[in-house]
Amino acid sequence: MSEKLKLGILGGLGPMASAIFYKMITEHTKASCDQDHLDVVVLSGASTPDRTEFITGKCTDSPLPKMLEGIEILEKAGAEIISVPCNTAHFFYDEINKFSNVPVLNIVELATGYIKSTGAKRVGLLATDGTIKSGSYKHEFDRMGLEYVIPDEDDQKIIMDIIYNKIKNNNDTDPQDFFKVAQRLNQKNCDCLLIGCTELSLIPLKDAPKDIKFVDSLEILAKVSIEECGCETIGFDYLKQ
Repeated sequence: MSEKLKLGILGGLGPMASAIFYKMITEHTKASCDQDHLDVVVLSGASTPDRTEFITGKCTDSPLPKMLEGIEILEKAGAEIISVPCNTAHFFYDEINKFSNVPVLNIVELATGYIKSTGAKRVGLLATDGTIKSGSYKHEFDRMGLEYVIPDEDDQKIIMDIIYNKIKNNNDTDPQDFFKVAQRLNQKNCDCLLIGCTELSLIPLKDAPKDIKFVDSLEILAKVSIEECGCETIGFDYLKQ
């Protein structure tokens, strides 16, 4: 028990993504009783200014001060490792990591590293405008020697509509709208498609086209979070390759 580290989740970016992340942590921790699970501190900083709006220049209200405040709160609550279940927020990773007194896991590095380990050469990125504009994944893909492609302008608008007008607004989302974009992106000779927005992780993939290999950045972050805190994982079968 004493060997396990307490996980801090800097959440609220957005709230539903944070909720599904905590659910993943719980469902995929190997446990036979309550005490086998991790101690977790969750901060849902939903009032944090929108990351994409700031990165794309649509607002001047930086999310960084609120995020640093959240890191401090998590540390004071005893967090020994921190996960940030938001890809777009990793535009600020260097500042966050420098500020934090405990390790902060990097979803962008972890997801890219996993994809590299599979032998994939060309990746399709499904993400927010902010994540794409920030270049966070481009930097890692270039560093790892991976090619990557993004949806065309019209399809990117559909992705943003799904994220902001459907998921963030708690409106019903038709998975087929997402799958149609994914199919068109996959046809650009992609070895896999990276779900690089944690809100897109809420879309169930059970009915996804079988010819598309999805890699979910949120699942990778959850797996590594559990392991780094000292527990074994269950499930995540495709991540074991």
